[in-house]
Amino acid sequence: MRNTICTLLFLTFAVISYGQTKDEMREFDPNFAHTVYFWLKSPDSQEDRKAFETSLQKFLDNSAYAKTKFIGVPPKASRDVVDGSFTYSLIVTFESAEAQQNYQDEAPHQLFIEESSDLWSKVIVYDSKSI
Repeated sequence: MRNTICTLLFLTFAVISYGQTKDEMREFDPNFAHTVYFWLKSPDSQEDRKAFETSLQKFLDNSAYAKTKFIGVPPKASRDVVDGSFTYSLIVTFESAEAQQNYQDEAPHQLFIEESSDLWSKVIVYDSKSI
């Protein structure tokens, strides 16, 4: 009985702590994936990182076209084939190539570039469409 109660408490805590609410869920659309890697000029600057993250999150919160909105940082590489040289990654999905183009042209994206382009030294983009 005690083990059951402990297990239930643990599961409840895990769901509350790590579960997504409906507002936080992000839909992955396999039609078009836009993956971007950013290398900041000063990756150790907490001020630059905060400015970049704030601008990027503001942009994604206001994008009319982006579905999946994943912002990542490189994990500690466990294999030689893993490139962890970037500072941030972004994965955004779209219902179509046209929606991705609209995203490129929308005001929130243009504002993000204006606010943050001085912070990065390199950007690489990989676009993919489903097979």
